[in-house]
Amino acid sequence: MKYILPVLAIIAFLSACNDTAVVDEHVAIAGHQWRYEDPVAIPVHIAEARRPYRIYLNLRHTPDYRYSNIFMLVHLRQPSGKDTTERIELTLAEPDGRWLGNGTGSSYAHQQLIKGHFLFPDTGAYVFTIEQNMRENPLPEITDVGLRIVPVE
Repeated sequence: MKYILPVLAIIAFLSACNDTAVVDEHVAIAGHQWRYEDPVAIPVHIAEARRPYRIYLNLRHTPDYRYSNIFMLVHLRQPSGKDTTERIELTLAEPDGRWLGNGTGSSYAHQQLIKGHFLFPDTGAYVFTIEQNMRENPLPEITDVGLRIVPVE
Protein backbone atom coordinates (compact mmCIF):
# COMPACT_ATOMS: atom_id res chain seq x y z
CA MET A 1 0.00 0.00 0.00
CA LYS A 2 2.82 2.42 0.80
CA TYR A 3 4.17 1.97 -2.74
CA ILE A 4 0.90 2.68 -4.52
CA LEU A 5 0.82 6.44 -3.92
CA PRO A 6 4.39 7.11 -5.14
CA VAL A 7 3.78 4.96 -8.24
CA LEU A 8 0.54 6.81 -9.01
CA ALA A 9 2.30 10.15 -8.53
CA ILE A 10 5.04 9.15 -10.97
CA ILE A 11 2.48 7.98 -13.55
CA ALA A 12 0.57 11.25 -13.24
CA PHE A 13 3.80 13.26 -13.61
CA LEU A 14 4.89 11.31 -16.68
CA SER A 15 1.44 11.65 -18.26
CA ALA A 16 1.59 15.43 -17.79
CA CYS A 17 5.06 15.53 -19.34
CA ASN A 18 3.76 13.85 -22.51
CA ASP A 19 1.24 16.60 -23.23
CA THR A 20 2.43 18.35 -26.38
CA ALA A 21 -0.18 21.12 -26.33
CA VAL A 22 1.09 24.51 -27.44
CA VAL A 23 -1.73 26.03 -25.39
CA ASP A 24 -4.46 24.54 -23.21
CA GLU A 25 -6.15 27.41 -21.47
CA HIS A 26 -9.55 28.15 -19.94
CA VAL A 27 -10.65 31.67 -19.03
CA ALA A 28 -13.33 32.12 -16.38
CA ILE A 29 -16.39 34.17 -17.33
CA ALA A 30 -17.14 36.73 -14.62
CA GLY A 31 -20.39 36.01 -12.84
CA HIS A 32 -21.19 33.31 -15.42
CA GLN A 33 -22.57 36.11 -17.62
CA TRP A 34 -20.77 36.24 -20.98
CA ARG A 35 -21.19 39.67 -22.55
CA TYR A 36 -20.49 40.71 -26.12
CA GLU A 37 -18.19 43.36 -24.68
CA ASP A 38 -16.05 40.75 -22.86
CA PRO A 39 -14.43 38.52 -25.47
CA VAL A 40 -11.83 36.01 -24.31
CA ALA A 41 -8.32 36.64 -25.70
CA ILE A 42 -5.77 33.83 -25.66
CA PRO A 43 -2.22 34.56 -26.83
CA VAL A 44 -0.37 31.72 -28.55
CA HIS A 45 3.30 31.54 -29.51
CA ILE A 46 3.98 29.35 -32.54
CA ALA A 47 7.59 28.23 -32.80
CA GLU A 48 7.17 25.89 -35.78
CA ALA A 49 5.53 27.34 -38.86
CA ARG A 50 4.17 25.00 -41.50
CA ARG A 51 3.63 22.21 -38.96
CA PRO A 52 -0.03 21.10 -38.86
CA TYR A 53 -2.00 21.68 -35.64
CA ARG A 54 -5.37 20.62 -34.26
CA ILE A 55 -7.35 23.46 -32.73
CA TYR A 56 -10.11 22.79 -30.20
CA LEU A 57 -12.63 25.15 -28.64
CA ASN A 58 -13.40 24.46 -24.98
CA LEU A 59 -16.55 25.56 -23.20
CA ARG A 60 -18.05 24.94 -19.77
CA HIS A 61 -21.57 25.81 -18.68
CA THR A 62 -23.94 25.08 -15.82
CA PRO A 63 -26.93 22.72 -16.14
CA ASP A 64 -29.14 25.84 -16.18
CA TYR A 65 -27.87 26.97 -19.60
CA ARG A 66 -31.03 27.47 -21.68
CA TYR A 67 -29.88 26.48 -25.16
CA SER A 68 -28.79 23.28 -26.91
CA ASN A 69 -26.03 25.09 -28.79
CA ILE A 70 -23.87 28.18 -28.80
CA PHE A 71 -22.52 30.32 -31.61
CA MET A 72 -19.13 31.97 -31.18
CA LEU A 73 -16.94 34.20 -33.29
CA VAL A 74 -13.30 33.13 -33.34
CA HIS A 75 -10.94 35.91 -34.41
CA LEU A 76 -7.30 35.20 -35.21
CA ARG A 77 -4.70 37.96 -35.30
CA GLN A 78 -1.49 36.90 -37.00
CA PRO A 79 2.02 38.29 -36.33
CA SER A 80 1.70 40.18 -39.63
CA GLY A 81 -1.37 41.99 -38.28
CA LYS A 82 -3.78 40.16 -40.58
CA ASP A 83 -7.11 39.35 -38.91
CA THR A 84 -9.57 36.57 -39.78
CA THR A 85 -12.93 35.72 -38.23
CA GLU A 86 -14.93 32.52 -38.31
CA ARG A 87 -18.36 31.79 -36.85
CA ILE A 88 -18.46 28.45 -35.03
CA GLU A 89 -21.45 26.54 -33.66
CA LEU A 90 -20.99 24.10 -30.79
CA THR A 91 -23.81 21.61 -30.25
CA LEU A 92 -24.19 21.17 -26.51
CA ALA A 93 -27.22 18.88 -26.15
CA GLU A 94 -29.06 16.04 -27.84
CA PRO A 95 -32.47 16.86 -29.40
CA ASP A 96 -34.11 15.33 -26.31
CA GLY A 97 -32.24 17.77 -24.03
CA ARG A 98 -29.51 15.45 -22.67
CA TRP A 99 -26.23 17.33 -22.38
CA LEU A 100 -23.29 16.27 -24.49
CA GLY A 101 -19.75 16.60 -23.18
CA ASN A 102 -18.54 15.64 -19.74
CA GLY A 103 -20.71 16.52 -16.78
CA THR A 104 -20.01 16.70 -13.09
CA GLY A 105 -23.52 17.75 -12.05
CA SER A 106 -22.73 21.44 -11.57
CA SER A 107 -20.80 21.91 -14.80
CA TYR A 108 -20.65 20.47 -18.30
CA ALA A 109 -17.43 20.59 -20.31
CA HIS A 110 -17.28 20.49 -24.10
CA GLN A 111 -14.27 20.31 -26.38
CA GLN A 112 -14.84 20.56 -30.11
CA LEU A 113 -12.29 20.25 -32.87
CA ILE A 114 -12.60 23.32 -35.09
CA LYS A 115 -9.47 22.83 -37.23
CA GLY A 116 -8.04 19.37 -37.85
CA HIS A 117 -4.98 20.21 -39.90
CA PHE A 118 -4.32 23.94 -39.50
CA LEU A 119 -1.09 25.44 -40.82
CA PHE A 120 0.06 28.68 -39.22
CA PRO A 121 1.65 30.81 -41.97
CA ASP A 122 4.53 32.06 -39.83
CA THR A 123 6.19 31.72 -36.44
CA GLY A 124 5.51 34.26 -33.74
CA ALA A 125 2.76 35.66 -31.55
CA TYR A 126 -0.85 34.96 -32.49
CA VAL A 127 -3.95 35.99 -30.56
CA PHE A 128 -7.19 34.04 -30.65
CA THR A 129 -10.17 36.08 -29.47
CA ILE A 130 -13.42 34.27 -28.78
CA GLU A 131 -16.71 36.09 -28.38
CA GLN A 132 -20.22 34.82 -27.86
CA ASN A 133 -22.51 35.34 -30.85
CA MET A 134 -25.95 34.50 -29.49
CA ARG A 135 -28.95 36.84 -29.48
CA GLU A 136 -28.99 37.07 -25.69
CA ASN A 137 -26.59 39.52 -24.06
CA PRO A 138 -25.32 38.80 -21.53
CA LEU A 139 -25.43 35.06 -22.12
CA PRO A 140 -26.02 33.44 -18.71
CA GLU A 141 -24.63 30.20 -17.28
CA ILE A 142 -21.36 30.11 -19.25
CA THR A 143 -18.59 29.45 -16.73
CA ASP A 144 -15.48 29.47 -18.91
CA VAL A 145 -14.17 29.40 -22.45
CA GLY A 146 -10.87 28.12 -23.70
CA LEU A 147 -8.63 26.90 -26.45
CA ARG A 148 -6.40 23.89 -26.93
CA ILE A 149 -3.83 23.65 -29.72
CA VAL A 150 -1.79 20.49 -30.27
CA PRO A 151 0.61 19.59 -33.07
CA VAL A 152 -0.51 16.79 -35.36
CA GLU A 153 1.76 13.83 -34.72
